Amino acid sequence: MKNIQNKWIRGAIPALLLHCSIGTVYCWSIFSQEIADYIGFSKAATEWAFSFAIFFLGMSAAFMGNIVEKNIHKSSLIATICFALGMAGTGLFIWYGGAHKGSPLALIGIYISYGFIMGIGLGTGYLSPVKTLMLWFKDTKGLATGLAVAGFGAAKAIASPIMQKMLTGLGEGGIYKMFLILACVYFVMMFLGHLLLAKPADWVEPQTKSKEDGIIATLKTKPISNYIGIWLMFYINITCGLAIISQEKMIVKCIGLGSAIGIISTISAIFNAGGRLGFSAWADHLKDRNTMYKIIFCLSIAFTAVVLATNGIKNGNGNILLIILVLALIFVVNAGYGGGFSNVPTLLHDHYGMGNISAIHGITLSAWAFAGLSGNQLATWIVNHFGQDSLKEVNGVMVNPTGYQTVLYATGVLYVVALLLSIFLVRKPSAEHKD
Repeated sequence: MKNIQNKWIRGAIPALLLHCSIGTVYCWSIFSQEIADYIGFSKAATEWAFSFAIFFLGMSAAFMGNIVEKNIHKSSLIATICFALGMAGTGLFIWYGGAHKGSPLALIGIYISYGFIMGIGLGTGYLSPVKTLMLWFKDTKGLATGLAVAGFGAAKAIASPIMQKMLTGLGEGGIYKMFLILACVYFVMMFLGHLLLAKPADWVEPQTKSKEDGIIATLKTKPISNYIGIWLMFYINITCGLAIISQEKMIVKCIGLGSAIGIISTISAIFNAGGRLGFSAWADHLKDRNTMYKIIFCLSIAFTAVVLATNGIKNGNGNILLIILVLALIFVVNAGYGGGFSNVPTLLHDHYGMGNISAIHGITLSAWAFAGLSGNQLATWIVNHFGQDSLKEVNGVMVNPTGYQTVLYATGVLYVVALLLSIFLVRKPSAEHKD
């Protein structure tokens, strides 16, 4: 009974406290326009803060993986301080920008606070609980990591309505006040998670000459092409997911559901979180977790092909069937995007064992860093270069259905490439790591 209590108190609950806090980075779209208006810059200029946050999330995970491997208490404390400090700094620079409209210092300060400092908190906070969960939940590793990573995905659905109420309820300067208040709230949540988080007492870390030697030696147990395949299919899944998710709001407007954007955004966030938990829990019952990626890619290809074949985004306005197909694609992409994240640590464990899992997982999250820059920009470039001569008005809003439909051609091809990588490059896991 004590061990059952410990795995929740020392594993699952602190993981949720950490991930439900840092996952609010995905609430950026809720307040990005308000920040731009308040400090006197374009929305495009402020958008880089989110891109930097995702980039430094992945890169800090890659470089801080060894610290997480060695001492989760140090890494979870770093995550707590950096995330809260970055959020508070963002609030202060928004306040400064409001008092000094158009000040480059305000914009650069937001980039540093939300992008760099928060990004370090995101990367270390994301990694810190994962290995601990796999150690506590030895028989259901996928369910355990899926639970925590689902918290990261569900954070948007939980925090978005709260943030929207704060923005309107705090009056003048509500945008910077919100950041300062939430910095305190998330510090308390994450610090509590930091205090509770602990590995099982009977776990002994494997000894190596150095952590670097350990990682290299671990990766060399299989052809390097195997790891490259995992990294690339993870990168492609994130790139495609962000390409669709970042344009979700405008795609929904194209099919005439602009008034329901809030509800659809919440549902897609639920699918994102559900994919993280559901796909990883399902993978616990499969002989090879790579099969789950094949399922995710096949579903994504199928729904993308259907919407392309029917010109769903271009012709969806007023057509119930096409509206359903487009929404189904959005929800499937969200679920697959989330499932891709939650299955990575357990897939890496099956291939390379538990010894250096945090460090290897951290290196793999560098794919997230580069996808954070390429996914949004890919979709934006396509929309800006295709269909501009055929813009049309839908419910009083000018939209570019041709551009968003063209995005699907790119993501469809990339999903096919990812499926081929999953089939031909990623090998079946060795028996000795299937513990």
